[in-house]
Amino acid sequence: MVRRQGTGISEIRENMRGGKGIVRLEHFWNKGEMQPRMRLCARLVIEPGASIGTHRHEQEEEVYIVVRGRGRLSDGAETTEIGPGDTVLTGHGGEHAVENIGAEPLEIIAVITTF
Repeated sequence: MVRRQGTGISEIRENMRGGKGIVRLEHFWNKGEMQPRMRLCARLVIEPGASIGTHRHEQEEEVYIVVRGRGRLSDGAETTEIGPGDTVLTGHGGEHAVENIGAEPLEIIAVITTF
């Protein structure tokens, strides 16, 4: 099955998980279209100065793949800058937050699986 860019369900979230500003989500696939253990498969676009607030993934793992832009990732223990080509893995009760620290949108592919 092929889904063309821009044809998935899109949504805008303000102050996502207690963060700042606007995050746009374009869902590549919806939960019911994927295997039962996949909760999210989407492109996240975090506008300059915006962020996703600190949150946990209980009984889940999340992978971020940074496509473009610059960000700051906090995982509870440390804070590091992320950019194109970087990947992030979090889960098993770990917490994290991400903020756009650049002048252009921070674009991330996010995949969340449950177990």
